[in-house]
Amino acid sequence: MSFSKRRVIVDTMRILLSNDDGIHAPGISALYDAVRDLGEVQVVAPEAESSAVGHAITISDPLKIKKVNKNGEFFGYAVDGTPADCVKLAVSALFDAPPDIVLSGINLGPNSGINVLYSGTVSAATEGTILGIPSMAVSLNTFTDPYWETAGRIARECALRLIDEHLPDDTLLNVNVPNLPYEQIKGFRVTRMGRSRFATIFHRRTNPRGKEYYWMDGEMKIFDDDANTDLRTLAEGYVSLTPLWFDLTHQEAIPKLEKWTDTLRQPGTGKGGLNRPATP
Repeated sequence: MSFSKRRVIVDTMRILLSNDDGIHAPGISALYDAVRDLGEVQVVAPEAESSAVGHAITISDPLKIKKVNKNGEFFGYAVDGTPADCVKLAVSALFDAPPDIVLSGINLGPNSGINVLYSGTVSAATEGTILGIPSMAVSLNTFTDPYWETAGRIARECALRLIDEHLPDDTLLNVNVPNLPYEQIKGFRVTRMGRSRFATIFHRRTNPRGKEYYWMDGEMKIFDDDANTDLRTLAEGYVSLTPLWFDLTHQEAIPKLEKWTDTLRQPGTGKGGLNRPATP
């Protein structure tokens, strides 16, 4: 039976925590504190911040790990790799049994709209899903003065529900939490990923040795404002629950592409080919 089909008794639940802000980030400590009483908690996270690395994995260098203590007690393993590396390594090598759930976060800053594609936090949960384990990413909609306790309580509630009622196969849960006191959270909404784009600006500068370099900056541009998007939901003070999966195929475009096969040249036959005039 696959991992995603098992029912788990809370007392024996094995929980894997990871993130992209690094093992020393306050967000993963807040997540640990929120779920530590639910079962056996294992932490495997990047040694350094790995934000916006997407689903990168390390294949040309060995992965090194080291034990990390917090408050005088063993906390988890730091890995000099990506969030996806951490989940792969934890499931395949570090522990005798796979986890029953993978929780990634709590990320400082939202992972909504186009950020989902860049996010290492989401990718850690995606890797867990690829491996057949119920997985969830949790992010807090702020970069300053975070309400970690709020996000921790929301993460705990959603984790218990996810382990009890699994999502469809190949689906992970992306949770974004407004940065508010828990009592001020308006509720939960099921959302879709909003359409947005990072309008990039590169600042050209010169270092003291005269070498030119570029520093990326910019702002997020939102292209839809529907009530059911993660972006709008967060702005209105609701927790955003977005089911994601890693099949990036745009199904509605398939019929159009199928028409191309009638006119594209067939290799080795000389048949087909678009009827366009030769370039002068």
